[in-house]
Amino acid sequence: GVFLGLGGVVIMIGPELLTGLGDNLFAQLAVLGAALCYGFASVFGRRFKPLAIPPVAVATGQVTASAIFLLPLCLWVDQPWTLPLPGTWTMLSVAGLALLSTAFAYILFFKILAASGAINLSLCTLLVPVSAIVLGMLVLGERLEALHFVGMGIIALGLVAIDGRVVTALARTQGASAE
Repeated sequence: GVFLGLGGVVIMIGPELLTGLGDNLFAQLAVLGAALCYGFASVFGRRFKPLAIPPVAVATGQVTASAIFLLPLCLWVDQPWTLPLPGTWTMLSVAGLALLSTAFAYILFFKILAASGAINLSLCTLLVPVSAIVLGMLVLGERLEALHFVGMGIIALGLVAIDGRVVTALARTQGASAE
């Protein structure tokens, strides 16, 4: 199921994007590192369920610790004191990303983790490319290609295989009809 889902993601990316692998190795490693951290977060986060720590507290702690850890690196690499002050829309955009895409997303992440478990939560990561392509179409006017639909279908099959409920229900139905 996992390999089906990953295969669907690769198909959605398209072969023309895979030919450029290695052109910007640092950025590609950063993306892989982010995916790895996302996987660790669900495994690490489920340790808090027996402690009955609220998801908001876990999310706040994780984001705060990450910010403290990354601040020296960001100051060293970006040297923000050398950059011009960003405009109002830029600051509002960053605030929106911080509040909605980070703070709210982490709270939701840990609520789903507490309710559904790490495996079901990790299934959501296969839906990120699907939502990105659909939003690109709706917001940016991008075109959906045939490969996108094929990839989405393969991702859906992977999710069904990983979840197992549909497969189990079909097996029960066939077992009942065989009797």
